Amino acid sequence: MAFTRDEYFERWSELHGGYDPRSSRWALGWLTGIHVLAKPFAAMRIPPDLITVLGVLVAGAAAWLASLGGRWCLAAAAVVVLSGITDNLDGAVAVMTGRTTRWGYVLDSVVDRVSDGLYLVALWLAGAPASACVVAGALMALQEYARARAGAAGMSEVGVVTVWERPTRIVVTTMFLIGAGLYLSATATWATWGSWAWVGLGVIGLVQLLIVIRRRLAAPDAH
Repeated sequence: MAFTRDEYFERWSELHGGYDPRSSRWALGWLTGIHVLAKPFAAMRIPPDLITVLGVLVAGAAAWLASLGGRWCLAAAAVVVLSGITDNLDGAVAVMTGRTTRWGYVLDSVVDRVSDGLYLVALWLAGAPASACVVAGALMALQEYARARAGAAGMSEVGVVTVWERPTRIVVTTMFLIGAGLYLSATATWATWGSWAWVGLGVIGLVQLLIVIRRRLAAPDAH
């Protein structure tokens, strides 16, 4: 089945708690690009789960490149972007080929969390303090756990788009790895700033999400 862009958006919205990507210029542009990239994969009937697993391998490659230090951090930044594209590609292919499954949803969520962790490993290998990376990872995991539990309690899957969603994590990691690769005398400093950006935005995103969860689920019939 060949999905038009609007048909893809409609199906994407159904799978993401009714959130319409056309309401955000950024989401509209990003998903339009993903739709274009997914077309040849859909035409070749590439299994979406294969693309999902490939995504975590790509994220692992980014961490390995960051461990090499120096200008290799620029390559790591490029691979982080590729990882982000792969993360969206699997879902697009699944939608466009009518192969969305509950297993694919779970696998994608697990791979996303592993990939997020690997981005932090990349920053750590580039020189960020382990303590900041651990705190950043804990905040990220807590936000996603809170969203999952809220969904189980009856809130829509997305609930609220915070400042600290996965695309933002990819952008922040990429930016600071680029800085680490460009300014070789301050590679560790850039990586450290990146890890603390994760912490700061993680706190803000978690608070945003918890406020919305409380507002939507505080009624007696939500328990």
